[in-house]
Amino acid sequence: MWRDNLNRFGLIALATDLTIEADAARLLPDDARLHVTRIAFDNPTTEENLRNTGPRLRAAAALLVPDVELKGIAFGCTSASAVLGDGVQHAIGDRAPIATPMAAAMRGFTAMGIDRIALMTPYLHATTDLVGDHFEEHGFKVVARHSMNYADDRDMALLPADEIVNFAVEANHPDAEALFISCTALPAVSLIDRIEQRLGKPVVSSNLALFWSMLDVAQIPASGPGRLFEVRTW
Repeated sequence: MWRDNLNRFGLIALATDLTIEADAARLLPDDARLHVTRIAFDNPTTEENLRNTGPRLRAAAALLVPDVELKGIAFGCTSASAVLGDGVQHAIGDRAPIATPMAAAMRGFTAMGIDRIALMTPYLHATTDLVGDHFEEHGFKVVARHSMNYADDRDMALLPADEIVNFAVEANHPDAEALFISCTALPAVSLIDRIEQRLGKPVVSSNLALFWSMLDVAQIPASGPGRLFEVRTW
């Protein structure tokens, strides 16, 4: 096993994701390196297409710098991780701690003492329910669900900032302790502080949660936007 003084992470991204690497570059500290491989993905983001990512994970994970120590491996799809659940861990194996956006978001909300959330997604309504139901199955109360109703993650990646911010404000709910913005393809990380200022509560996006959780599990100090990056569990 090769090791050096850098903190190396692996990422399995969807072939169609236009956003996740740039968000990673913003969130990972200088002594971290991200090694990325991709898997085929068939739009639209239906449950069947999301479930089809599962059998592709093992081979993709094997391509992540073989025999080099990794501090963590991330699977970069929120809705697929909701559909696959523990199947992501089974497919990738135990080479390094596994992070998914769903598990990371729940870990982050638990660390902040939050159990009532509003859910915003760029997805079709049925796909939004896959994510919302997964939260509910794990003890969180989803007090509102709002869908932007896009079917293709490449369209989601090209949405203008103001449209995302305005929809986030609309998706908020007075009973929610936080807002979760789903989808690793949605360019939301750079908007977190702006949305938190509008809402006056924590705002967590898929990529924000994913890379916060990987760093936190590895006990690597980091800084980033939003209240979540103020939290450490170690």
